[in-house]
Amino acid sequence: TQSVLMPTQSLPSVCPMDCPDTCSLDVEVTDGRVSKIRGSRVNPLTDDFICSKVANFTKRLYGKERLLYPMRRVGAKGEGRFQRISWEEAMSLISESCIAIQNRWGGEAILPYSYGGSNGILGQDTSDKAFFAKLGASRLARTVCAAPTTEAAIGMYGKMAGVAFEDYVHSRCIIIWGVNPKASHIHLVPFLKQAKANGAKIVTIDPVRNFSARESDIHLPVYPGTDLAVALAMINYWHENNLLDWDFIAQHTVGVETLLEKAAVFTLKKAAHIARVEAGEIEKIARLYAESEPAVMRAGWGLERNRNGGQAAAAILALPALLGKFGKRGGGYTLSNSGAYRFDGSKMVEADSWSTRTINMNLLGKVLLEEKNPPVKMLFVYNCNPVATVPNQNAIIAGLQREDLFTVVFDQVKTDTAALADVLLPAVTFLEQHEIKKAYGSYSLHYSAPVIPALGEAKPNEEVFAMLGRAMGWEDEAFQENTHGYLRRAAHAIRGMGREISFEQLQRDKIAFFDFPGQLPIQFVTAFPFTHDGKVHFVPAQLGEHPYEFLDEEINPAYPLAMISPATDKAINSMMAEYMMPELYLEMNPDDAAARGLQNNETVRVFNTLGEVVCRLKIQADVRSGVVVMPKGAWRKASKNGKTSTALSPDTLNVVGGGACFNDARVEVARFEKA
Repeated sequence: TQSVLMPTQSLPSVCPMDCPDTCSLDVEVTDGRVSKIRGSRVNPLTDDFICSKVANFTKRLYGKERLLYPMRRVGAKGEGRFQRISWEEAMSLISESCIAIQNRWGGEAILPYSYGGSNGILGQDTSDKAFFAKLGASRLARTVCAAPTTEAAIGMYGKMAGVAFEDYVHSRCIIIWGVNPKASHIHLVPFLKQAKANGAKIVTIDPVRNFSARESDIHLPVYPGTDLAVALAMINYWHENNLLDWDFIAQHTVGVETLLEKAAVFTLKKAAHIARVEAGEIEKIARLYAESEPAVMRAGWGLERNRNGGQAAAAILALPALLGKFGKRGGGYTLSNSGAYRFDGSKMVEADSWSTRTINMNLLGKVLLEEKNPPVKMLFVYNCNPVATVPNQNAIIAGLQREDLFTVVFDQVKTDTAALADVLLPAVTFLEQHEIKKAYGSYSLHYSAPVIPALGEAKPNEEVFAMLGRAMGWEDEAFQENTHGYLRRAAHAIRGMGREISFEQLQRDKIAFFDFPGQLPIQFVTAFPFTHDGKVHFVPAQLGEHPYEFLDEEINPAYPLAMISPATDKAINSMMAEYMMPELYLEMNPDDAAARGLQNNETVRVFNTLGEVVCRLKIQADVRSGVVVMPKGAWRKASKNGKTSTALSPDTLNVVGGGACFNDARVEVARFEKA
C-alpha cells in the first residue's frame, strides 16, 4: 500500500532555554517530523527571528546522540557502552540502589545534581524535589551561574523588576557591563541599534570588544576580576565632584555611608592601574552616565565569574541609585527580571521537610573524590552536563570513574557526563512536552504543548520522578500528580503579574503579559524594590563581613594570562554545542601571540596546574592583551585532547552566594609539539 503524506502543519511553541529572551516559535511539522523552526510574533519581543542554535534544534532532536530508551552500562566506566532496558527495569535498578545506599550510608550519600537545562517550571522542583526530600538526600546549592548577582540583587533591591529591553530606545546613555547580547540575548540588539539611531551613547565594559566602533561609543577593556575597582572609582568620582543625587539617596536608600567609605580609596588612577585601562576613559564613562537622562545599565553575568564578582555586582547595581537614574522610561538597570513573577514554589509540591547537608555544585569533583561523611555513593544528574560546565573538569571525571559510585544521567542526549553513567534515562525535548515558561528577560509567561509525540520512550521530568516515587512504594500526592495537574499548580503559583493568571486562558492564548500597571515596568514608578522596607540597601548581609573589599590577584609568573570562558552564539551552556561547536579554539591578542612566537590557526596547548587543553589558536585583535578566551560549553570531542575550558577553571568559591570563579583561571599558552 502506498503511504499518504500528511500536510505540513505550523504549530506554536516557545523556547525554554536558559536565555533571557524566551522566544515564541512557529514549528513546521511534516509527516510527523519537525522540518523547520522559526520565530513568531506571539511574543512581540521575538519579532519573527531566533538564534541559529534553536533554528537548528532538529540536529539535537533527531541526532545520533539522542537518548530514546532507558539504558544500563555494560562496559567499563567511560567506555560509553550501554544496553537498552525497559523503564520498569530502570525504575527497579534505581529504587533498589537508593534503598541499599540509604540503609548503609544514609540518605545524604545520595546527591541530586541539576541546574537550568530547559528552564520550564515543571522541569525542576516538582516531583523531583519531593522524591529527594523524602529520601533525605543531600541538597544541592545551584551556584554554577548567577548566584553572586542574584544574591546582590536580592539583598539590594529584593530582585526588583528591571528596565524592559523595549524601553532601551528611550535611553540617552546605555552601559553594557559584563554581557554580550549578540551571543546571549540577541533581541536586545535591535533596541540598541534604535537607541543609537536616536542619539544614545553606548558604552561596553568587557575584556573583549564585542561591538564595533560604529555600534559602541566607548569600550573599556577591563582586566578580568577588576570590575569592582572600576565601579568604586566611579562612585568616588561622583562623590568628590558633588554629582550624587542626595534627595533620592535620603528618600529611597539605606547604608550609603559604608559604600562611600569603601569607594573613597579608589581614585580613578588606582582603578585604572588595577583594571589595566586608562584613567581618562573611566572618567569619561562616569561623567557621561552622570550627565545623561535617562540612562540605563545592562549588567550581565560575566562580571560575577571571579573572586570579586559578587561585590562587583553590588557596586554596579548601586550606580543608578546613587545618581537617582530611576523614575522614567529607559532609566534604571536590568539584570534578571525573574523576580517580577513572585513565584511561590511551595504551591508546586508539598515535600517532606528537607534539612540535610547542602553541597555546593561547583565543588563536585572535590566532593566525589574527598567527601567521607558520608561519601557520595549515588549521583543523579538531570538538567545539567557537569563534565562540560562545572569547574575542575579533571577532578569531576576522576570522581565519576569511581567504581563504587552509582550514577544516573537523565537527559535528552548522550552528554559527556552520560558517557560516565551507570544508568541513562531518556528525557523529552521542549518540542515533545507540555510546559509553562516564565522569562527572566522579557516580561511574558508562555505555555507550550507538544508539536510531535515523544520520540522513543522519552519522558518529561515530572513524570519520571513521580514514577520513581511510586517504585519506592510511596503514595504521596506529589507522586500521583500528572503533568496537567502540575501545569495548573504552576499557573496558580505566579502572583506578581498584576492579575490572576488563568491556566485555561494561558493554554488558549499561549502567552500572558504583565500589568504593573502597564505591560512594561518603570522603576520607582510602577515597579519598586521587594525589600522589607521598599528601599535600596547598599550594604546587604549577602556581601558578608567585608562588603566591597577588593581582593588583589595572587600573581603566578608561570601563568601570566587570564583566561575567560564566555558564552557564544554556538551554545546555551553546553546545550546544542554537540552540533554548533565542532571544534574548540582559543582566542589571543596579536601582541601576546607574537611574544610567544605563535601563528594563527596553529595547534597550541593551554595549561595551568589543573590541566591542559589542546586546541587551535585564533589570533583576535578584539581580545585585550593579557587575556585569552576559550568559549564555554564545548563538548570533549571538540578539543584535540578531550578536555575543555573547565579543565583549567579553579573550583574556588565567591564569598557572595558561593558562585563559580571561572574567570580566575590563569594559564600559559605554548605551541603544541607532537610526542
